[in-house]
Amino acid sequence: MLACVVATLLPLAIAPGADAQISLSGAVDLALRTHPRVRSAEADVERARAALRETHDAFIPSITAGAGLGQAYGYSTNPPTLFSISAGSLVYNPAQRSYTRSAQAALQSAEYALQDMRESVAQDTALAVLALQHDQQRQEVIQQESADAGVLVNIVQQRLDAGLDTTMALTQARLTAAQFRAALLHAEDDTASDRGRLARMLGVPEQGLTLDSAFPASPVPDDLEPVQVENHPSAAIAAAFAGAEAKQQQAHGDSTFLFRPQLNFFGQYNRYATFSSSYKQLQLTYIDRTSNRSLLTANEWFAGVQISVPILDRVRTDKAHESIAQASKALYDAQNAERDLIDGQNRSRRALAELQAQAEVAGLQQQYSQQQLEALRLELQNGTGNPTAPQMTPKDEQNARISEREKYLAVVDANYQLHQAQIQLLRQLGHLLSWLHATGALPAAPASRP
Repeated sequence: MLACVVATLLPLAIAPGADAQISLSGAVDLALRTHPRVRSAEADVERARAALRETHDAFIPSITAGAGLGQAYGYSTNPPTLFSISAGSLVYNPAQRSYTRSAQAALQSAEYALQDMRESVAQDTALAVLALQHDQQRQEVIQQESADAGVLVNIVQQRLDAGLDTTMALTQARLTAAQFRAALLHAEDDTASDRGRLARMLGVPEQGLTLDSAFPASPVPDDLEPVQVENHPSAAIAAAFAGAEAKQQQAHGDSTFLFRPQLNFFGQYNRYATFSSSYKQLQLTYIDRTSNRSLLTANEWFAGVQISVPILDRVRTDKAHESIAQASKALYDAQNAERDLIDGQNRSRRALAELQAQAEVAGLQQQYSQQQLEALRLELQNGTGNPTAPQMTPKDEQNARISEREKYLAVVDANYQLHQAQIQLLRQLGHLLSWLHATGALPAAPASRP
């Protein structure tokens, strides 16, 4: 897939002014690799992973080395050192296990949030591609209507010159043509705007960006069930519950400190500056009377374990109460979000069924209009077979052609709304990415008429 996307976008990178096409699946793949929101979610995962490592690293001694050069004169109980090395680490903390579990839950929440963000970016990209496709289809149809309206003006002008029509009919035809020209300008603006939005979303040049695939028909089965992530209906909900679990473990750790011992290891090595006057004075002070040798050496080290037992700490107690309240709020928020999502999925299913019915109605209306247009063209060619019946004219044909294109515009709009709803439902059910990768690029549907 990566090779396909690179090959598709290579003309854009080499020649910004050249035309280039991109498929729906290619656009989504490119957005998932480069979109700032996805990169931000990936950074959150790395941050959470580093925070988890921190909870384990607390038991690994941290070592610090330092050095100082100088001279001291006179008597001092602490002669200057050439260099020193100190180390310290946590040995035991009753809350550390809860903090580790909190970091693990936070990492899981970040991973679920990244999964949800990828779905969200895929939805935005698919909707942007769909909007541009819809704009291009509308622009094409309105351009056909504008051309038909121009032909209609010429026909009515000829009929007026021949005394077969009225000035009012000509004005009406010219008004129709002017309305279509205005609608075409508006459609061109919409296409340019949505093309620019998609180009910015993908990080590619705007000029020459076109689509080479159509939205698949009926992509959402009626019995499609939501993807379960840790027994939750979506990755976003799973991330919310994992985040609530992280806060609960954090609160448990914050509450576990009173009357519980905490052990810390410490150690230090010092190398004294033997050339200093104060060191020499101390050598004379610490003399072994038996051997007449100094007991003071240039090397000093010590190590031990510090034990502390908190008895009263109102600040940490109130902090624990704050953490407990935050954990409860996070859990309630996750439960509310899960209920809202399930309600939204049910509403989307019902709305999708209604939009499918509306799209079917629009399609049948356009099909009926096409059949009327074809029948009219046959009458123009062969006649009605009834000399007394009103005869069809080229003016009637042009009006029928314009009417058929209006019906087709309704089909384009209905399909656009239907496909939007399908994408949104796939996103809510957690199937959007898997569906996009499964469908790939499809041939564009023709918009021409007989």
